[in-house]
Amino acid sequence: MLMNTHNFRIAIVRLSALGDIVNTAVVLQIIHKHYPHATVDWYVEEAFAPILKDHPLLHEVIALPLKRIKKTKSFTLLRETIRNLKSRPSYDQIIDAQGLVKSALVTYFLKGDVHGFDRFSAREKFAAWFYDTASSIPYELNVIKRNVQVITEALKIPYDENDIFYKQPLFPSYPKPIWMEDSQKSIACVIGASWPSKCYPKEHFATLCSALPYPCYLIWGSEAERLDAQWIAENASNAILTPKMSLKELVNFISHCDLIIGNDTGPTHMAWAMNKASITLFGPTNERMIFPTVINLGIKSPSTVNILKINRNDFSIRDIDPSVVLKKAKELL
Repeated sequence: MLMNTHNFRIAIVRLSALGDIVNTAVVLQIIHKHYPHATVDWYVEEAFAPILKDHPLLHEVIALPLKRIKKTKSFTLLRETIRNLKSRPSYDQIIDAQGLVKSALVTYFLKGDVHGFDRFSAREKFAAWFYDTASSIPYELNVIKRNVQVITEALKIPYDENDIFYKQPLFPSYPKPIWMEDSQKSIACVIGASWPSKCYPKEHFATLCSALPYPCYLIWGSEAERLDAQWIAENASNAILTPKMSLKELVNFISHCDLIIGNDTGPTHMAWAMNKASITLFGPTNERMIFPTVINLGIKSPSTVNILKINRNDFSIRDIDPSVVLKKAKELL
């Protein structure tokens, strides 16, 4: 194990996406267990920084405008970002927990030894050229186990799956939102996702909500998702449209729900992060994306998934019968 000193400095680079950040945050508790006095900074894409802001186990959250640089093609913003990275204090250990060229480039401008995935494990093989040391962890492995393993290996911490099983909620929670009904139990439905093929049909959600015995809150993020949620609410007596929420409000809302049912996307993964019951629905992806427990289940469509070459045109999630989801939901409730 590395020296456990009060000024030991660690940098985690995990830029995006929301679900990946949520599924990586468990490492903060593991690091704190072995290095209770370490200073841990997290480098993240600016859009996702709010979910990590004020986290009790983080010293600083460094928000990077990488998507904004790509969109605006602003050389001034790029130069400013690089200058800020170079001006950061040196670290005892820098860990690229993402394995992309863009995350590896962030580590390149920081001062300190860098650890990441080797070229056979990284999502983008060229990223491995930027690291001083690397872990060989099959890309097909469960994503949460991969996240934990690359960081524990970097810090010479023993990998213990019990640290994942028996985690505390990964993010702070606050009082229940005033707009939630004072019913016996509450269910959240995550109807959107990054690809259309990952989305369970709105008609199936309407059928499911109508059959469930408690209020079903429909979470939405974009205007298209809001319209779908509105359609579900109009066609299912038990469905309720939520207000638009910030990331922190979303985490807090989920912490007050009894069950989350949703597509393979960040808000659904927040249920596991907050130790809440969940059912994740899979079409073009599979259960590799979650850490299954007795209260965190996955339901996969009949299609076969090659995780190394995901078929974004696999719409087989439509073939998951709502009655199958309903049966599992009632068991969890």
